[in-house]
Amino acid sequence: MIECVDIVKVYASAGMETVALAGVSFRIDEGEFVAIIGPSGSGKSTLMHIIGALDTPSSGYYLFDGQDVSGFDDDRLAELRNQKIGFVFQAFNLLPRATVIRNVCLPLLYASHNGKDREALARQALVKTGLDEESFLKRSNQLSGGQQQRVAIARALVTDPSLILADEPTGNLDSKTEKIVMQTFQQLHREGHTIVLITHEPEIAAYAQRVITIRDGLIEENRLS
Repeated sequence: MIECVDIVKVYASAGMETVALAGVSFRIDEGEFVAIIGPSGSGKSTLMHIIGALDTPSSGYYLFDGQDVSGFDDDRLAELRNQKIGFVFQAFNLLPRATVIRNVCLPLLYASHNGKDREALARQALVKTGLDEESFLKRSNQLSGGQQQRVAIARALVTDPSLILADEPTGNLDSKTEKIVMQTFQQLHREGHTIVLITHEPEIAAYAQRVITIRDGLIEENRLS
């Protein structure tokens, strides 16, 4: 599904160049659960932006489902993100006064689903995350952090994307809640979903099937968990 070949990313500012990625190559097959781990400044966030079609490399090739994304313009990148990638972020990014159902329905507003179809798909996605049905009509700001993150996961799932890309999804959670959230990702992986998780915590990366370690813009290790 994902293939990165000699990916280089250089940022230029005030006449200076910063090399964030210095030639990164790896592949991720459909149905894998892969964690990308590294300390601050390692290049993992830059790599996440490229995998998520939020940015393009300075050189090298990024293939998503066989398409060379490296040269896509902003419109084609946006189309790829909307159709193929479900994002889960550390900060949840939910509408606080909207109901759980409405939050999960939001990505479907850009598709041709009617209201009843949107709600049915949202409920299906929420059931997959294990959130209890009593919470579906609550406002998102009435939920715990772990419940909010499961709503965010459901929102990422609702369009049936090829890839779920999670950026530090447990960063705002306590240890008990982060375990519940990571078990949710493991269950989704068992159901066949492709998941890429970005983290700086080894104990979180250990939940994945495979771990790619990045440091100073290069892959240091690529191993089974």
